[in-house]
Amino acid sequence: MRDFLARPQSWLVTGAAGFIGSNLVEALLLHGQTVRGLDNFATGYRRNLDEVQALVGPEAWARFEFVEGDVRDAAACDAAVSGVDHVLHQAALGSVPRSIADPVTTNSANITGFLIMLDASRRAGVKSFVYAASSSTYGDEPNLPKREDRIGNPLSPYAVTKLVNEIYAKVFARTFGFGSVGLRYFNVFGPRQDPDGAYAAVIPKWTAAMIEQNDVIINGDGETSRDFCFVANVVQANLRAARACTPGTAEVCNIAVGDRTTLNQLFGLLRDTLARHQIHYTAGPVYRDFRTGDVRHSLADIARAQALLGYDPSHRLGEGVAEAVPWYIDHFGRQG
Repeated sequence: MRDFLARPQSWLVTGAAGFIGSNLVEALLLHGQTVRGLDNFATGYRRNLDEVQALVGPEAWARFEFVEGDVRDAAACDAAVSGVDHVLHQAALGSVPRSIADPVTTNSANITGFLIMLDASRRAGVKSFVYAASSSTYGDEPNLPKREDRIGNPLSPYAVTKLVNEIYAKVFARTFGFGSVGLRYFNVFGPRQDPDGAYAAVIPKWTAAMIEQNDVIINGDGETSRDFCFVANVVQANLRAARACTPGTAEVCNIAVGDRTTLNQLFGLLRDTLARHQIHYTAGPVYRDFRTGDVRHSLADIARAQALLGYDPSHRLGEGVAEAVPWYIDHFGRQG
């Protein structure tokens, strides 16, 4: 990986102002790369890019170009991929509940936007196209751990969009010889993940609630389980996937840690971690009905990512939470 990043290359990160996108921009700039970011601020924030600028310093920031635009705009996509070696496509409308509330907009952003960016990248002759896939693709497939070659029926419009992305990627590999790697993310968390809003992911939402001494809501009985993946693992996977991408192939890999944690266990871990920072949350969780479209259990088999990409997760859940919690305290909470 060091050899791959030792030479300067040009990268496009879509969704650059978002949670994962901004972490990718930060890592690439720190590796001496030239980066163009594309975002329409539908779910991303300028403050994320401001934070990256402060972290990487002026010399590295001078290698970053930001373009405000929408992946559903073909002209914007053509301009964004011009002269680019590698595309890391993170732009999407995430969230199962959002897709149930507004399936049409989710379809437009996640399928139309994906196809326009995929085709623009093909026509521009980029060397690699890596995109954010999703563990939601497994749907009602009951077996654990989840393996890439074994999926069920989608349980939400969001899951449909992510499955269609993979189908398009395979068609482009067969029809045009255009290579890609889809990364099926499993419950990613970390710094710059927004705890606010109806569709916030569970770790930042709960952490913010505990910091502010508000109720922590668990949908269901708390025995729902997930394979939580710290964002540093996802950054590593994207960079390794760009190196591994080859013409004529459309690969898909799980990106997680290969470990399962229940929501009740997660509650205890977050509470205990905050206590080490002198933030003491003494209330218990509030249990509500199961959420429509949610999968009961999720656990990834990461053998394919290890073999194909050389992926080796650097953070397990406890290590990731220990690194993420201070960021949430600094940015969204108050001490004491």
